Amino acid sequence: MAGSCFNPFRLRKSKEKPLPIPSSSRTRFNSDSENMERKRFDSMESWSMILDTENVETWEASKEDQEEWTADLSQLFIGNKFASGAHSRIYRGIYKQRAVAVKMVRIPTHKDETRVLLEQQFKSEVALLSRLYHPNIVQFIAACKKPPVYCIITEYMSQGTLRMYLNKKEPYSLSTETILRLALDISRGMEYLHSQGVIHRDLKSNNLLLNDEMRVKVADFGTSCLETQCQESKGNKGTYRWMAPEMVKEKPYTRKVDVYSFGIVLWELTTALLPFQGMTPVQAAFAVAEKNERPPLPTSCQPALAHLIKRCWAANPSKRPDFSYIVSALEKYDECVKEGLPLTSHTGLVSRNAILERLKGCVSTSSSIPVHA
Repeated sequence: MAGSCFNPFRLRKSKEKPLPIPSSSRTRFNSDSENMERKRFDSMESWSMILDTENVETWEASKEDQEEWTADLSQLFIGNKFASGAHSRIYRGIYKQRAVAVKMVRIPTHKDETRVLLEQQFKSEVALLSRLYHPNIVQFIAACKKPPVYCIITEYMSQGTLRMYLNKKEPYSLSTETILRLALDISRGMEYLHSQGVIHRDLKSNNLLLNDEMRVKVADFGTSCLETQCQESKGNKGTYRWMAPEMVKEKPYTRKVDVYSFGIVLWELTTALLPFQGMTPVQAAFAVAEKNERPPLPTSCQPALAHLIKRCWAANPSKRPDFSYIVSALEKYDECVKEGLPLTSHTGLVSRNAILERLKGCVSTSSSIPVHA
């Protein structure tokens, strides 16, 4: 299996010595090397093989860096890249005979501010992930610090991100059962996260992963923080389309920023659309923070779900519910659907198709609407 899915190498140091370069060719060689390095920036070798700057089998972390989570790189096989960011790449891999995802963060040596930020994010993400244990939080396995690349190894989520899943769906095509199941997975993971005193700060469909059973797990804790320490960081965190207005404005904030983001994600589940489609991220942030706009939610929306979404993205953070309330509400809605009842009441009967048709009307493709809360 490994032979067919992964490149046939373990992370080892090459024993070959480089050939001497004639002095007359060195200038052109250096230029060609720089061009080649740029072209190889996204290749597997330019990332995973950086870990091979020493013989892995004899490499040991310093006592200062040695942690209980330190990866045994001799047991790590790197496969194909399946996601990337500005400074990171995520590969499929095998670690100790287990399918894993390997997030590699390349630390620049010539940009001090970026280097410090990425090192801090790595330290924070590992510190948080290594202490979180919940079926709806992606499972941390190991990590390593081997400049210029740091890596974090987590369980492999075979079905990719929730955003990828929604991109393949027709608008308004998710069944009520599916919407509630996915929303419950997310809200349960977030309820646990908040119970541990952690604010995610970048909750969005791209940071929600699906496994073989199509269960959702919250992932990517690079910008997360302990609630008692969050205000120490400068600037806003997260992604504009999902960002709470108080964070956009760089005002003091609480865990309720995650509730706002969940409201946007719940809107995504009901529509399968990208929030603020047709706007740039900056335009979306301006609309939310300065014009008090949200993705369109007309009065035809099924009352119970529409009410929950609007409460989650209320402009006033104190009016947003806690995740414990959200989980309870979604569980009640789920019971109603399974019993063939309307989401607003346990009395009276209504067909499943009627519920679905009412839910489909929750969002139109018209322009954004203002919220007053």
